[in-house]
Amino acid sequence: MNTINQTDIIVVGAGIVGMAHALAAAKRGYKVTVFERNSYAVGASIRNFGMIWPIGQPQSKLRQRALKSREIWKQVAPKAGFHLNQCGSLHLAYREDELAVLQEFVKSEKDNSDVALLSPSEVTAKSHALKSDGLLGGLWSATEMIVDPREAVKKLPSLLNREYGIEFHFSTVVTNIEYSNLIAAGEKWKANKHIFVCSGADFETLYPDVYQKSNITKVKLQMMRTIPQPDNFRIGTSLCGGLTLTHYSAFNDCPSLPALKDRISIETPHFPEWGIHVMVSQNSAGELIIGDSHEHGLNPEPFDKAEINQYILDYLKTFVRVPSLEIAETWHGVYAKLPGKTEFIAHPESGVTIVNALSGAGMTLSFGLAEEVVTNLQESMNLVAVG
Repeated sequence: MNTINQTDIIVVGAGIVGMAHALAAAKRGYKVTVFERNSYAVGASIRNFGMIWPIGQPQSKLRQRALKSREIWKQVAPKAGFHLNQCGSLHLAYREDELAVLQEFVKSEKDNSDVALLSPSEVTAKSHALKSDGLLGGLWSATEMIVDPREAVKKLPSLLNREYGIEFHFSTVVTNIEYSNLIAAGEKWKANKHIFVCSGADFETLYPDVYQKSNITKVKLQMMRTIPQPDNFRIGTSLCGGLTLTHYSAFNDCPSLPALKDRISIETPHFPEWGIHVMVSQNSAGELIIGDSHEHGLNPEPFDKAEINQYILDYLKTFVRVPSLEIAETWHGVYAKLPGKTEFIAHPESGVTIVNALSGAGMTLSFGLAEEVVTNLQESMNLVAVG
């Protein structure tokens, strides 16, 4: 370890959070090096719907962060060569309490031309995959997009290397950081400007004492993928049932939400017990991605529960009608979450920033968050230089 490799910015982790920070730094002229312990990112970044989902974020800096991320996704997708579907989304109401929440939400978004409350006929015109019986209406939002996360996360490193000179070291484990030095696969590296640690759910390895004091936890979700839909059937847009209104913070201020939650807890207590809400997206291959559930704890159970998947499928069938629900694949993902927060940012030592716990919204928020974090870092470094 006599030779010291040097770079400006080091990023630990090549999931979507790590790559977003690498991109934000490289766009500002820094030489960036990324280390990933696996041959490619295999964590939460590839185990999700692929939804870029601004509608789930409240009207605040979080919505703006999501919209900024959306713009960056639109920029990188054609360059990297992965499919991006600007399909929008529908939240559906089959019960009066669900419709009440949607009405209240749309009223609160009166200045947002991207959302609208649709009649049943207008809803079914958006998607031929919906059951019209009992449908009361739906919330249309134009801002949501879909990528296949497995494809996107594998193709982004090539783009970032080609366009921005970002150097990736896969199958390379970072075992020690003492700024400005870092040990990766037994080799010594020096970061002349900064180190970002974006290790996702694998947060026990680096700065474990920081995480231990943070109250961070993990969330396990179960998901499924169907075979490609026959005859090129497309659902048209991403679809959500009324359960989803209880999941995203964008709906938290709707006065009718507590009554909706109470009704769900009484009628179907297994939904809140397992943190189930039901959404479906469709990738470019025609496969439906269906989920999900949420189990909290630092040591998630490695064994998936068949009854959870069945609960999800049974609920999906109450509002979706598609040619095939034959399941080709099931899996679970695990992401880091800091209760009550939308992200965890810490500075365990000078020159090092931890960015983690985007709470299941990494595809939606990472690019926008990275722009904020790196801009703030650049401003602070400039102030230091001037001083």
